[in-house]
Amino acid sequence: MEITSETITTLLARIESGDNEARDALLTVAYDELKLLAADLMRGERAGHTLQPTALLHEAMLRVQHHRQIGQGRGRSYFFAVMVGAMRRVLVDHARARQAARRGGTNAQRVPLDAIVDAVEQDQHLDLIDLDDALQRLASWNPRQAEVVTLRYFGGWTIAEIANHLLCSVSLIEKDWRLARAWLARQLGDGES
Repeated sequence: MEITSETITTLLARIESGDNEARDALLTVAYDELKLLAADLMRGERAGHTLQPTALLHEAMLRVQHHRQIGQGRGRSYFFAVMVGAMRRVLVDHARARQAARRGGTNAQRVPLDAIVDAVEQDQHLDLIDLDDALQRLASWNPRQAEVVTLRYFGGWTIAEIANHLLCSVSLIEKDWRLARAWLARQLGDGES
C-alpha cells in the first residue's frame, strides 16, 4: 500500500465511522514517516541516549493507541500533531526518570530558547525537563503559542504547516512564534518571570 495523505485521510475517516481495525492500519501506514520524525527528534538528544528512535516511536504509539479524538474529523495534521506531542512526552518522561535515578538530581543549566534551537541544529544536549516545564506554563497562559513551539521545535513543522494545521494566518503564527520564543527565553534564560 502506497503511503499518501489520501490513505491516511481515508483511514482517519474509517476510524471516525467506528472501524476499529483502521486505527491499527493508520499506525502501520504512517509508521515510516513517524519513524523519520522520531529519528529527527533523537538527533537532538545527548550522545549515548538509551532511548532509540524505534523505542521512542513505539512508546508514543502505545500512548496514542486509544486517543479518542483521532479520526473525529480532525484530519492528517491533527494525527501527526498528536504523535509529536506523544513523542515529546516520552522524551520528557525519560529525562525525568533519568534525573530521578541520579542521587540528588542534577543542577541543570538554564539556557535561552535560541540556544536550544542552536543545540538541536548542532546536535547538542538540552534540558528537556526545563523546556517542558516552561511549555506547560506557557500552555496555561497561551495554549496556541505552546502548540506552535511544540510543533515547530519537536515536530520540525514550518510556520506555513502550523498555520494550516491551526487554521490561522501565517503572520499570526509568525507572531506567536516570536512571542513564545521571547517568553520562553526569559523563562529558560535566568529563571525570572
